[in-house]
Amino acid sequence: MNATPLPAPKTDHVDVRGASLFTRAVGTGPDVIVLHGGPGAPHTSLLPQFDRLARGRSLRFYDQRGCGRSQADPHAPLGWQQHVADLEHLIATWDLAPATVLGYSWGGLLSMLFALAYPDRVRRLALVCPAPVRAVERRAFERRFAERLRRPSLVERQRALQRADLRHRDPERYRRHAFAISIAPYFKDPTGADHVPPFVVAQRVRESVWRSLGDYDLSDDLRRLSVPTLIVHGRHDPIPLSAARHTASLLDARLEIFEHSGHVPFIEEPDRFTEVLDGFLPKVEQDE
Repeated sequence: MNATPLPAPKTDHVDVRGASLFTRAVGTGPDVIVLHGGPGAPHTSLLPQFDRLARGRSLRFYDQRGCGRSQADPHAPLGWQQHVADLEHLIATWDLAPATVLGYSWGGLLSMLFALAYPDRVRRLALVCPAPVRAVERRAFERRFAERLRRPSLVERQRALQRADLRHRDPERYRRHAFAISIAPYFKDPTGADHVPPFVVAQRVRESVWRSLGDYDLSDDLRRLSVPTLIVHGRHDPIPLSAARHTASLLDARLEIFEHSGHVPFIEEPDRFTEVLDGFLPKVEQDE
């Protein structure tokens, strides 16, 4: 039998210190706060795949300050401290402490930064391809990503796109193709990027977060953190597997390696992704 369709998502805006954060809740049951990646991406970059986890639980998405449909003072700081403070405000507003937090990529790192700042307000962490906890590992990711962009197949696609002159003849089609090329290094199979709807990354947010972190290393602090944690990582992720293993060792976390995925296991191995996360996140059983 087919599963009962999910109720329509509920959206809202929450005002937080000069920002209006767009929120989206879907499903019913125990609450899970979902943190998108980037920094600077919108929460829609996780859809529709993450919604598969909304059976037996309520997923609470939001666009981080300055991202997607969330507005922010153009002159206010956008570093990691502001994002941690926003998450703390949302958890208090929703009365969810201690909260279960599901973070993807940069959202995984934000989850850990929040847990370090407010350890008593976190019940458990689910980290999907989390950004490295050391700047040296992040630099390794950047080198690997740049190397993949220089692969002959992608270089030829870039050249073919320019030759087609779609920028002027069909701007929307040009945008789709250019976006797919730009994210292809995240995939085990680069052609998987062709099916991802384009989204905009807020560059000011991206630059502000990494600048605020500087030459960071959270290793010593994370060794002292005690919270049940699951880490999911793709074997072919440009973030080195060694970085995920390092994070798992610090948190004494369960590490699930997805053999046929890059940085987006929720797209490349959606069934296993749903199964693994479904077994870790709190839920209530529902009739199918």
